[in-house]
Amino acid sequence: MATGKDIALRLMLVADLVNEAEALVSRLRNAGTAVRPLRPESLDELVDMLARQPVDMVVADYASALLPFEQVAKAVMGCGRDVSLLATLDGVTDDILENVQALGAQAVALRDRPQQFLKTVHAEWQALESRRSQRRLEAQMRETQRRCDMLIDSSREPIAYIHEGMHIRANQAYLEMFGFESFEDIEGMSLLDLVAPGDVTAFKALLKSLSKGEEAPPRYELTAHDIDGNEFPAVMEFTAAQYQGEHCQQVIFRHQAAEVDPELAREVEELRQRDQSTGLLNRPTFLRVLEDAVAEAAQRQAQYGLLLLEPDNYQRILHEIGLDCADDLLAAIAECIRQVVGDQLADGSAHAARFSEHSFAVLARGDHTQTARLAERILAAFAARVFEVGGSSSTITASIGGVQIGEKIASVTQVLAKASQCVQSSLGVGGNHAEVFDPSATDRAEEERIQAWVERLHDALDNDRFLLHYQPIIHLLGEPRAMYETYLRLDTGTGETVTPMSFLHIAEEHGLLGRIDRWVIGHAIEKLGERKRAGKPVTLLVKVTQASLLDGSLPAFIGEQLAAHGVDGGSLLVQVPESKVFINLRAAQDFAAAIGKHGCKLVLEQFGAGLDSFQLLSHFTPGYVKIDRSFMEDLAKNAANQNRVRELSQKARDLGILTIAEFVQDAASMSILFMQGLDYAEGNFLAVAGPDMNYDFDT
Repeated sequence: MATGKDIALRLMLVADLVNEAEALVSRLRNAGTAVRPLRPESLDELVDMLARQPVDMVVADYASALLPFEQVAKAVMGCGRDVSLLATLDGVTDDILENVQALGAQAVALRDRPQQFLKTVHAEWQALESRRSQRRLEAQMRETQRRCDMLIDSSREPIAYIHEGMHIRANQAYLEMFGFESFEDIEGMSLLDLVAPGDVTAFKALLKSLSKGEEAPPRYELTAHDIDGNEFPAVMEFTAAQYQGEHCQQVIFRHQAAEVDPELAREVEELRQRDQSTGLLNRPTFLRVLEDAVAEAAQRQAQYGLLLLEPDNYQRILHEIGLDCADDLLAAIAECIRQVVGDQLADGSAHAARFSEHSFAVLARGDHTQTARLAERILAAFAARVFEVGGSSSTITASIGGVQIGEKIASVTQVLAKASQCVQSSLGVGGNHAEVFDPSATDRAEEERIQAWVERLHDALDNDRFLLHYQPIIHLLGEPRAMYETYLRLDTGTGETVTPMSFLHIAEEHGLLGRIDRWVIGHAIEKLGERKRAGKPVTLLVKVTQASLLDGSLPAFIGEQLAAHGVDGGSLLVQVPESKVFINLRAAQDFAAAIGKHGCKLVLEQFGAGLDSFQLLSHFTPGYVKIDRSFMEDLAKNAANQNRVRELSQKARDLGILTIAEFVQDAASMSILFMQGLDYAEGNFLAVAGPDMNYDFDT
């Protein structure tokens, strides 16, 4: 699924009825998916939207009469862009599935099975992002290939690419080595033709093993000959590679002096991979080892842990011992690491390296527990050791950051970034500390976090730990009527409060929304009663969720609470989102009628944010509409938002519905709202929400 700078699904919905499209959008939003919806009403409009606007996915009703699915599919397939097409159905047969697939749709989503619908949309969105990512990677690969070709051509090393024993690429140094003038002279020639007769049999065996996928020797010595038949000793290095999409072998062919000692050559190669000051692997060699480990872990073939280590207070220590002893200090630190990891270094299950100027790295096989234990052993070894450097002796502590390499961290960049973050975290707590990140632990931690929230919510309901804050709603025509919107808060017990955004989705998943709504309504009515008895009557606006909208017993509960506290129902306004009313129209109509018997009115919030808000008002008439806050952003300078607010307020006024503008940000916006005839305004510019109702409505 998409992540990063833009996580909204750009979704085009093809449905005959607006409320059906709204229901699908609401379903996705309730599941935590941000959606930017579009709904064409004609084929021309659909084609125009596909051409002019970025669209990720088209979800089309297979049985649509307004826009037949076959026409939609042809338009999507012919737009020239990678857009996922899904067909929505109430049920599916083999014939329908075959026809949908033949028209080019990626999948079918069943309207009456919400989980299947969500999984299908998310899966196809993720597949779309994967295809886009693959195209980006292919473009990067082509660019990398181009750069590699340039480097190979300019290299002084004789390099060739061999496929099934034949030359498919060779640079100028390679051609000059064997006496050829151009690549055309060697293209398609067998590599065997450049091997002296005495080594042909052994070399054939090597080529056969390579063709079977067996690993190439790091170094292969033989006698070669050039185009004139002049023989010379040579050494070859093989590396598996790809050239223009073909799997092949990259071959580096070098002259070898007859007197070269193979053991000496091995020692030289060993020195080339080592850091001269510490004797550990150098950074380039270690990174190649790390790349192999990450690739192996990504395929679930092994578990590895990476540790990065920095000595604490390195600059201070260096100042004390002198710059001339810096290499001795690094060598002493490396020796300490080597003593801890020695057995694993010997059997090849671990690798240690000098990673930068004064940081070190250890890569070891093992799970998170083993990686954490290794980090603690290294810390303990540092604490127990007296480092004697430059004629002085002292103890040195270290900070260690680590990461458990697995499928969820499947790139060297991610692994190093997370390990570096953990090093900085260890340094931030004063050093002499190890922190190892385990990506699989985040899943367990998330489960524990959710369970802790569920227990906290039960406790808040049982022990009255919720709070209500109040924000004044100002009448723009100057009517001195005290009105507030209530906002739910959770008391943490530490003097701070938590907003519902932190816990409402958890409450919904665990069936607690209805209880929370009743707590809010009950306490709001109780507050109304207190104000009435104190001679300070007030009107309160309370939000309820979809769970309450569908709860047939809630209106009776509201009536009981109003009677118990001696409160007139006209002082209680019940607010529900437009999107919830769209998809639960019959229930919303029944709910509004039921609370209306007690004198309560319903407020439709987020008005204007849906696909067709005006159509909703032809079936449902609330007492108030609250215009969606998105239209308030930069209202004084945004002509489009001004026009939309004017249109929405005029429609409501024509129907006798009062209007509220929320999220008012400045005086200029207030002036525009007043001129456009809105009834009420609310926002932090006027007053912030707080635990007390102390706004002076007479000013």
